[in-house]
Amino acid sequence: MALYTKEEALAYHSDPRPGKIETVLTKPFATQKDLSMAYSPGVAEPCMEIFRNAASASKYTGRSNLVAVVSNGTAVLGLGNIGPLAGKPVMEGKGVLFKHFADIDVFDLELDTLDPDKLCEAVKLLEPTFGGINLEDIKAPECFYIEQRLKKEMNIPVFHDDQHGTAVISGAALLNACEISGRRPEDIKVVVVGAGAAGIACANFYCSLGVSRSNVFMFDSKGLLHKGRKDLNPYKASFAQEKDASLAECMKGAHMFLGLSKGNLVTKDMVRSMADHPVIFAMANPTPEISYEDAKEARPECIMGTGRSDYPNQINNVSGFPFIFRGALDVQATEINEEMKIAAAKALAALAKEPVLPETLKAYGVESLSFGIDYVIPKPLDSRLLTAITPAVAKAAMDTGVARSPIADLEAYARSLEARVNASQARNELIISEYAKLK
Repeated sequence: MALYTKEEALAYHSDPRPGKIETVLTKPFATQKDLSMAYSPGVAEPCMEIFRNAASASKYTGRSNLVAVVSNGTAVLGLGNIGPLAGKPVMEGKGVLFKHFADIDVFDLELDTLDPDKLCEAVKLLEPTFGGINLEDIKAPECFYIEQRLKKEMNIPVFHDDQHGTAVISGAALLNACEISGRRPEDIKVVVVGAGAAGIACANFYCSLGVSRSNVFMFDSKGLLHKGRKDLNPYKASFAQEKDASLAECMKGAHMFLGLSKGNLVTKDMVRSMADHPVIFAMANPTPEISYEDAKEARPECIMGTGRSDYPNQINNVSGFPFIFRGALDVQATEINEEMKIAAAKALAALAKEPVLPETLKAYGVESLSFGIDYVIPKPLDSRLLTAITPAVAKAAMDTGVARSPIADLEAYARSLEARVNASQARNELIISEYAKLK
């Protein structure tokens, strides 16, 4: 059942002020002295400090806390290629999530180009403005080229959340699912339906976690990726199997199914043919590749996850990207590397084994949650995600030599994160309450 009507959704985005985000002042601006310091002539002092030492920009400007959410609108949520202007509400929404969960400021940048090189050039030119780049809703295979080029040519983190956010969150769930079922990632057979940005990134990340590439059977809209096909781009070709096979054939004996495609592609018989304690992450929205009810009827012991909040084991990118960026920004990382993503996944997996906070149970209207087949990943609204994932990402950045501003005391850092985000949320609530008075 829908939680809102169309009219309510439109009113939310339009009243009392159009859009969902605004910029606010962080310094006093009430006197002539304030004016002189904020702009001319006082602003010359920090300008010259930065001119002499570029690193001081993190001290005198908001750059180190500012992320660009960049999209050309070619693969917007479940809406497809609706263009950059129609995709803007989604990019603003991403800004809301960054700010609420991690106190990260965002400018959303909707770029009117289908040319990946033009998009790259536009983003590269903006490097002095931002501490990080979040690529969003850009279709495959262009998204792979864009991210790879920008990571190579820019000296700040570039992260395509559609790829790596889904990979990190589902990877954490996979680690716990393997533990529960008594398997190692190295020993499992994985079937992936959906060879777009998220599907390929997830499969690559699972390989980083130990899954053998030869044990990944990936399907696109034309069938299994195999070496007899002549239509595979290099990203798909890296998962090509020796011979063709149907989905039903590949599901036999499989330990994991990952769906990032469309609803109702998997039957109960396919699930019955899988290995014991199968892992089924059916993430097509709003209709999964197989429903939770059908999967559980076919195999009651299965570990079932979806992208939906009304079933167990919701795989939601908001459980990762705000905290990954927070850690990367706070150590002024030059990139978000594989080790940082693995650290995030392991921290998320470990948190699922901790007792669930009463406020989290209340938020989801349940009496209890405990580690097991119906709880392999923390809930997206668990406030501890911030203090679990962020320091782990920061530490991985330092350990791998990509941190320009290392943090000496990670325990103190974790405590400061909670205070920072709580204060940010309190400020936001005051602003929102003032706008509510205008309705």
